[in-house]
Amino acid sequence: MDLLIVRHAIAAGRDPKRWPDDRERPLTPEGSARARRAAAGLRRIADPPGLVLTSPLVRARQTAAILSECAGWPAALECAALAPEASPEAALKALQARPRERIAVVGHQPCLGRLIAYCLAGTVYPQAIELKKCGVAWLSFEAVARAEGAILRWLLAPSVLRAIR
Repeated sequence: MDLLIVRHAIAAGRDPKRWPDDRERPLTPEGSARARRAAAGLRRIADPPGLVLTSPLVRARQTAAILSECAGWPAALECAALAPEASPEAALKALQARPRERIAVVGHQPCLGRLIAYCLAGTVYPQAIELKKCGVAWLSFEAVARAEGAILRWLLAPSVLRAIR
């Protein structure tokens, strides 16, 4: 099984007056534009997943929609186990409940960095792996996703994805 892990694109700054509920904070126009260029690069180097799961927060859902539009990925399903406060164990359990050959998830730091570390080393580290906004990691598993069962194929910054022609 292959797992593509994507951090949401650049979002508006926290502003309780504009977004009393931080879960509603959207991508910026620049974040959307950069995400489109990164998605176009990703389309050139990675096969589309059979399933996309996204955090229920607006900025992650918007990033998933851009990946659908620009990289040819299927429409995303919301997954509470990808919310910022969710644990890597919960995210992994959600993946195991939906076995596919290739799955993509769209979410937030530090949760995604912790998920990557958990899949690679089987341990949850507070600040394990930094994933830039709209950065992507590709993990492979022999069979189903599991702790300490992944191989890191690559971890790409969004600037690298945007540079792919």
